[in-house]
Amino acid sequence: MEKTYHGSCHCGSVTFEADLDLSQPTYRCNCSICRRTRFWPAIARAGQFRLLTGQAELTQYLFNTRKNQHYFCKHCGVRCFGIGTETPTGLMYGVNLGCLDDVSDTELAQAPITYVDGRDEHWDRPPVVFAHL
Repeated sequence: MEKTYHGSCHCGSVTFEADLDLSQPTYRCNCSICRRTRFWPAIARAGQFRLLTGQAELTQYLFNTRKNQHYFCKHCGVRCFGIGTETPTGLMYGVNLGCLDDVSDTELAQAPITYVDGRDEHWDRPPVVFAHL
């Protein structure tokens, strides 16, 4: 069931809200950026993510194909969300579950996780080892 969640970076400079269904898959990936930042996103489609404050406090990082936009707070360095610009389902926002202020521990524990092998660009299957993700 879809619910509106509120979130922020660690210092509170960036705030947002997102309409998410945490009974749907969330993702853990072993690619270089997700592994290093421990990014755990749920997916919001266009119109389901709203940046409330802090647009000017964000810095964007692009790498590799430069298709996905990775945003970090300039002050605390937290990655609240990213934008996938070329995905099989179109524009989407990856909302970092660790940045949600009003999600319960129970909701997080029950959220299904899909593991993807982004490091080897096998987006359709999990990596051989994924317990560390």
